[in-house]
Amino acid sequence: MSQQDQDRRIDYIEFPVSDVAETKRFYATVFGWSFTDYGPDYTCFTDGRMRGGFAKSDDVVPGGPLVVLYAADLAGVEMTIVELGGKIVKKTYEFPGGKRFHFRDLAGHELAVWSER
Repeated sequence: MSQQDQDRRIDYIEFPVSDVAETKRFYATVFGWSFTDYGPDYTCFTDGRMRGGFAKSDDVVPGGPLVVLYAADLAGVEMTIVELGGKIVKKTYEFPGGKRFHFRDLAGHELAVWSER
């Protein structure tokens, strides 16, 4: 899929977990998912169609996955979110695949937006 095709679409889903290794074992055994590790506290999964991640967290809230959207113009999307009343809760930061920020929508749901570097 081209960047244009995936722009502003749900691209990834991320779950906070207390134990990354145990979570990998569970999903690999039950569903046959494969993983790519990015250090001891993060792993990316693929189920053959959808990608996502498991991130080590001390604040695991059941039912609280993080939906991650892709944006070709990360700064532009961030500006629009703020203009429309959304709140930035984690400023833009870099990670091994690009950069992203987190925001809360008008109802208080937290989502993230990412882009390649």
